[in-house]
Amino acid sequence: MKERQTQLEMARQGILSEEMKLCAKLENVEPETIRKGVEDGTIVVVRNNGHTSIPALAIGKGLRTKINANVGTSKDRADVALELEKVRVCIAAGADTIMDLSTGGDLGAIRQAIIGASTVAIGTVPIYQAAVAAVNAGKAVVEMTADDLFRAIEENGKDGVDFITVHCGVTRRSVECIEKQGRLLGIVSRGGSILAHWMDFNNRENPLYEQYDRLLGIAKNYDMVLSLGDGLRPGCLADATDRGQVQELILLGELTRRAREQGVQVMIEGPGHVPIRDIQANILLEKNLCNGAPFYVLGPLPTDIAPGYDHITAAIGGAIAGWAGADYLCYVTPSEHLRLPTIDDVREGVVASKIAAHIADIAKGIPGAIERDHRMARCRKELDWEGQILASIDPVRSRAWLEKSTSAKEEGCTMCGDLCAVKMGRKKRDPGSQEAPEEREAPKKQRGI
Repeated sequence: MKERQTQLEMARQGILSEEMKLCAKLENVEPETIRKGVEDGTIVVVRNNGHTSIPALAIGKGLRTKINANVGTSKDRADVALELEKVRVCIAAGADTIMDLSTGGDLGAIRQAIIGASTVAIGTVPIYQAAVAAVNAGKAVVEMTADDLFRAIEENGKDGVDFITVHCGVTRRSVECIEKQGRLLGIVSRGGSILAHWMDFNNRENPLYEQYDRLLGIAKNYDMVLSLGDGLRPGCLADATDRGQVQELILLGELTRRAREQGVQVMIEGPGHVPIRDIQANILLEKNLCNGAPFYVLGPLPTDIAPGYDHITAAIGGAIAGWAGADYLCYVTPSEHLRLPTIDDVREGVVASKIAAHIADIAKGIPGAIERDHRMARCRKELDWEGQILASIDPVRSRAWLEKSTSAKEEGCTMCGDLCAVKMGRKKRDPGSQEAPEEREAPKKQRGI
């Protein structure tokens, strides 16, 4: 039986796959742009070769900035129906991908249910499954084996997962860099923390790094994109861009090269909490060290002190990161650092990230991005309220919040009334317009007539 080729292998042979053609149509670019980007590694085409019920998605250089939304159960809340509703709400709000980060309940069944319900690409973090399985078997997390981890990765690929986060750069050396320099908050990534403790307990190297070729074999079989995770990302501004984070990124650059040699597509995950002055530098570091691989950032969050408003914090950082060259934003919800997000939280997170991505696309000059803003401006000029609603990034909220004034004869919102600058401007453009009777009478009343 002939082995199926990956998107990267086809791109190198000059083949335009059906997935590449579809992505080009969706992105409004030439198919050759997608093929060449995949060949160079600056674009990834995301879709497991067994997950044919969804359209392929292209992420990378010159394309629209994409948004991921996280869902998933916890030990305290393992309500599958709730997570499926979150999937629906996130996609309706504009998420391009969904990541299942479940850690409670039957993880395999939950993952399969989410894949079945989703109309977009699905990502996972397989080490969660391996860790939970160890605990369910009465063992400590650090007692899971390398085979347990790779078995979970294989199951994810077989189920149709399109991309997986793997913390291959969390090595004994990179963790040592953190320990020597010191950190205020330490390791905040769940996957990174699991692996750091596993290496310490077993006195062995990270199996994802040590047996990287084994990982590449699984990913290639299913054409899963490897999202090389930032297990040592900073969890606070004080720890940003330290030796541990940079050492991990250097390793990911080398692993990117090895993956591409095997025909496996790669993107890189990034921070995290980063001061606003350092966001651009972080993007440049990743692009240079990882040879232009698509960059997937969590936020980033340029302040630590906004729990309850971290979707706004992340939107500020995400817009700057996208403008600087980040290709893919992971949403952050208002409940970040506080609780498992609710349905309303995930919707707020997606919309905030959409705003950030759109601002970034305008700055990057993505074709067609600013046209929507121009459409909004034209509708505002004509007081076309329905047009404004349809042009808005969140038509549901725009429609719900629009409040027309009876005194303005349903012509406008309740903000300015007769002092509406747009309405006055229209009268100036139209000399034949008549002032309302109350406007003509006002001067008389003021003079006491």
